[in-house]
Formats: sequence, C-alpha cells, structure tokens
Amino acid sequence: MKRVLIFSITYHPFIGGAEVAIKEITDRIPGAHFDMITLRLSSKVPYFEKIGNVNVYRIGFVKRGELNNLKVKFPLTLNKKLFPFFALFHAYRLNKKHPYDMIWGMMASYAGFAALFWKILHPETPYLLSLQEGDPIERIKKKVKWIHPFFAQIFRKADKIQAISNFLKNFALEFSPQKDVVVIPNGVDVERFETTFDPSAIENIRNEIGKHHMESGKVINSQNVALITVSRLVHKNGIDTLIKAMKFLPNTMRLAIVGEGPQLMELKELADDIDEDRIMFLGNKDHSVVPLYLKACDIFIRPSRSEGFGNSFVEAMAAGVPVVASNVGGITDFLVDPIFVGKEKATGLFCDHDDPKSVAIAVMKYVDDIQLRQVIIQNAKKMVKERYDWKNIAKDMEKLFNQMMK
Repeated sequence: MKRVLIFSITYHPFIGGAEVAIKEITDRIPGAHFDMITLRLSSKVPYFEKIGNVNVYRIGFVKRGELNNLKVKFPLTLNKKLFPFFALFHAYRLNKKHPYDMIWGMMASYAGFAALFWKILHPETPYLLSLQEGDPIERIKKKVKWIHPFFAQIFRKADKIQAISNFLKNFALEFSPQKDVVVIPNGVDVERFETTFDPSAIENIRNEIGKHHMESGKVINSQNVALITVSRLVHKNGIDTLIKAMKFLPNTMRLAIVGEGPQLMELKELADDIDEDRIMFLGNKDHSVVPLYLKACDIFIRPSRSEGFGNSFVEAMAAGVPVVASNVGGITDFLVDPIFVGKEKATGLFCDHDDPKSVAIAVMKYVDDIQLRQVIIQNAKKMVKERYDWKNIAKDMEKLFNQMMK
C-alpha cells in the first residue's frame, strides 16, 4: 500500500475548502495510506486521531481550554511560523517507521514550506503541491516580498502542481513558468446536496430565519424570500457588502449568515445599524446539515473580493439554489452570467463585490424573472453533476497520485 504524507496548517474540526477537499479525496482512495501533520488549534482536540482515511498528527502550542478559531493572535501566529520546522521533525520520526512514497503540500504557505524542506532533504520523494489559496494574490505577493526567491522554491521544487482553478494555475506559472500544472477543481458530494428533506425540517429552518415555509415549486416573491450565505466571516468574502445590500431590498426579505470568523462582531454591529431583525447570524453548522440550510433558502449570495475556487458556490448549485457571486478568481470557471452567454447557458448572476446596490439588483432579477431563475438552477445543477462531483474529482486525483508514485 502506497503511503502519502500530507502537510496542512488546518484540518477538521476547522473546515474550509481545503479541509473538505482533503477529506473527500482521501475517503475515496482506500488503496492508499494517508498521514497528516497539522496544527493543534485547540486543547479540545487530541494530538492524534483517525479521521476517515487519514491519520491526523497535530503539533503546536495552545492555551488550555481555548478554541482558537483561526484568529490571528498568539499562539497561532507563532505556531504558523514554527510549523515548517516542527512538521519536518515530526515527519522525520514518522518516516523512520514507515517511509513515504509521496508528500502532499496543501497550499503555498507554511505547509508548502514544510513540504519544500522535506523535498530538499529527500529529493527522491515525489512532491505534490496543491493550490487552494483564497486570499487576494496581490496580498500574498506582498507578504512574501522579502523572501520571494525562497517562496518561489515551493513551486519550483514540486514535481507536480495541482491547482483548483485556472486562476490559481496562472498564479503558479508566475513563480515557475515551465512547471507542469494540472487543474483539478474542488467538488461537491452531489448525492448529499441533492437530498430531499422532510418538509417539516425545511419549515423549522425557515422559522429560525424568520420566513414562513414555502411549498416546493411555489413562485418566489419579495414577501417570502430567504437569502443565505455560507462563509467564513473574513474581509475577502465580502459579507459586509452583502449586509449593506439589505438596505436596498424589500424589508420582508431575510438574510441567514452561516459561519463564523474574526469579523463576526464587526459584522453584527453593521447589521444592527441596518436592521438586526432581518439579518440572522446562525454560527457554524456541521457540514452535514449545510444542504438542509441551503434548501430552506431561496438565493445564495457571496460577493467575494477574492476566491481561489469557492466550494460553497457549487454546493449551493448542487442543492438547487441560484447563486449571486462576484466576477473574481476561480469563480469564473463555473459561473457564467447571462450578460455574456445568454439566458439559456447561464449558471448564475454576477455582482460587484464592493457595490451593495449591485447585489440587490441581482437578487431582484431572480425574484422578478422566474424563468431566468429556473433556467439557471437547471443549468447549474447539470454542470455540477458533470464537472464537480467528488466521485470524479477523486478519480482524477488518484490518477495523479499513481502517476507520481510509479
């Protein structure tokens, strides 16, 4: 059985696109053995546990009882900087027991540096770099300005680079123009997000949001619309723009915000200034119940300022919820607006990430043009089934692993 070592700064229970991708892919490749070295972000999680098909080894310092939800403060900042060195030491101990056939670095950051260090010391071990970056590329470049040549080695030493979007493929080629970069996107568990839920479960969620239950197939109007976003509450995701957009929408509409993050209090204050009764902060929800929350709502919105890909968008599409998104980064791989391709080929509507009125206009297009809404829902669901089902994504990743470990 082939053995793969993964370097990743975070993993479950702290979930983002990269963490979901790792679990969905590794769970579907039972013929390989996966170990992971990641940060221990809370004293409430163990140093070691098996999650799905991955043995998870956690390292780093934590404050007792703290649930450090990726807020940039001590000891997280120190842990990130020390991670490449501590991870390298831990990897050496694990490799002594059972040598690895491949290493897998998750993102060109601290985990990427850990993979780079291992590759320098073990040049014979194949090294795969996965790009899952969601931060603005200019911000990344600014952060690594003073170590640019060293940072570039994360890309140049990789035997293969897997990018989750064409946007991130171009990012990789800036640092290593001759590198073999393959685009294998993130995906969605189509079967789970297509699940039909009991009407009472849908009604309970709509009551939580403040909207009465809407029978399946009923024509939406401004009196019964529930908007939703599933997002980490960080600046790049544009939740502030979404909240401001509520000023330009009928006061009968409600917005459900699923997720947490360092902007939580700031966004709550903004919501209070606009209309706290119309904007619900629901906190983090287990990924297993996200399909239920999506299906209880009518329109998914995230006016991101940057996106490497955007798992939440394709999950909403799979659930049959029409999407409003900004025209940035990897979103353009799967979302096309009728302005560019016509109504019959559209998979969503674009908005401007810093323009609340633009968000409101897109929402009202769905409300006022039911035919457009239905066409977009069907187009998006069909596209996700064909291109973004995790079953197919995992097969592509397994082929890539096998190519590298021949």
